[in-house]
Amino acid sequence: MRLYTFEVGEDDVLLGAEWRGGLIDLSAAHATLLGSRRTVAAQPLSGYVTDLLAMGAPGMQAARDAMQHVTRLPEREREGLWYPLDQVGIWPPVPDPGKILCCGMNYVGHPQEHPAAAPPASPHFYTKLPNTIIGPGEPIIYPRLTKQLDYGVQLAAVIGAQMRHVAEADALASVAGYTILHDVTARDMSGEHEPYLLAGNFDTFAPIGPCIVTADEMPDPANLRVRTLINGTVMDDATTGDSIFPLSRLLADLSRVMTLEPGDIVTAGTPPGTGTSHRPPVFLQPGDIVTLEIEGIGTLENPVVAEP
Repeated sequence: MRLYTFEVGEDDVLLGAEWRGGLIDLSAAHATLLGSRRTVAAQPLSGYVTDLLAMGAPGMQAARDAMQHVTRLPEREREGLWYPLDQVGIWPPVPDPGKILCCGMNYVGHPQEHPAAAPPASPHFYTKLPNTIIGPGEPIIYPRLTKQLDYGVQLAAVIGAQMRHVAEADALASVAGYTILHDVTARDMSGEHEPYLLAGNFDTFAPIGPCIVTADEMPDPANLRVRTLINGTVMDDATTGDSIFPLSRLLADLSRVMTLEPGDIVTAGTPPGTGTSHRPPVFLQPGDIVTLEIEGIGTLENPVVAEP
């Protein structure tokens, strides 16, 4: 499934699954399904993605059942259960993640872009805070405090089961699905506040989306093409196969320190080609359109606008 958080009108924020150029309202579809099975008692399906993830495998199966139910209905009976994509507003797929944990310097070639950095002997992590999250199409605010606004495409794993002291071989089994995260950084502030506490946590500095591709439908996360384009010009082009540490290692290492919960986000690093690596450097400017692409997930696009 391709799971979305989306808005209909001004007040209704719903959990959806993509089908035929539109989104199925999974909560409403599931309620309709239960109503058609009068002898079956089942837990209603919440309209919040974190609730769905917390339900684990039964929740995912309920979502699949609800989706299949709608696909079998005659078109006249889908009203209120299915909405065309061009008639809804797309939110971040996880609007309220608990923890956002990013891996730095995790692609071959990326450490060489930073003169003071050597290839890491173990994964290096930093955090994004919830205030940074925005969805597709929302503006990235260019702060007055920076003149070096940098970009970075990252594969993001959305945790679907509680993880603590998980072996690397078992780690990916706890991933519910994958999305795209844009790691925006005020690069000229990162040296002053290591390791990016302020530089990476301005409001709007973590666009995510457009959806969560569930793990069962995702190609091998260890071999996905990733790209960044600014105004249509390719700035980086790599594959996750160039990672120094696989995602399973990142998850296992984190789980030895903290409990990862459903709805947490863990990213796998930024490939070479960030703004600082170009000669001369290429940083984001107000008016730019930034497009991130990850194979199997799709496209995340956001404009850059100057801080008012």
